[in-house]
Parts: sequence; C-alpha cells; structure tokens
Amino acid sequence: MDTKVIPVLRIFDYDKTVEFYVDWLGFNIDWKHRFSDDAPLYMQVSKGPILFHLTEHHGDCCPGAKVYIETTGVRDYHKELLGKKYKYNRPGIEQAPWNAPCMTVNDPFGNTIMFTEEGKN
Repeated sequence: MDTKVIPVLRIFDYDKTVEFYVDWLGFNIDWKHRFSDDAPLYMQVSKGPILFHLTEHHGDCCPGAKVYIETTGVRDYHKELLGKKYKYNRPGIEQAPWNAPCMTVNDPFGNTIMFTEEGKN
C-alpha cells in the first residue's frame, strides 16, 4: 500500500500564512484554490516531503492542531530559523525524552508543529 498523510490546518489570513510558512519556515506554495475572489482559500504548501493543506474554510478543521514531524537536521533547521529573526516566534530546542533534539513552533492561528529526530538509545 502506497500511503501519503497530509495534515489539514486552519488558517485565517493569507499574508500571515505566507509570512510564517513560506518566508520563515521555508515552505513553497504548491497551489491555491478559491471558488471565487470572495471565497475562502484552500492551498497546499510543502518543504521537501512535508505537505500541509492550509484552509480558511470554516468546516474543514479547527485551529489548535498539532503536527509531529520526524526528520533529520533539526539543530541546523533551528539555527536557520533563528537567523531569520522572525519577531513572532523564536523557538528553543530541547532534548526530548526519546533522546533526540526537538523544536516546537506555533503558527499564527494556534496550530503547533513539532520537528524532532528519531530517538537515539
């Protein structure tokens, strides 16, 4: 079975979304969709193999989700983000109980994204 999981996260403001996900986190906008100019936005962003669907649609999901991303290079990514001096988010990095670096960021809409690495025993 070939499987792909894509979290859907609630957003409320396009400019804040771009500032956070694209300008700061380094995601790319893959596509955007609106039924009309005055309709809510639905879009996909990606960074390498990480995909998110971001939606302004009221019924799609609720703000306050948490996404857990297991990856490599968390310490380097942390340094990169701090170097951008994004005034709304300056995450720390900690050693998680599974013995790996862990960085948590919060988007402007109440969603949490945790970047971590595979545990090292």
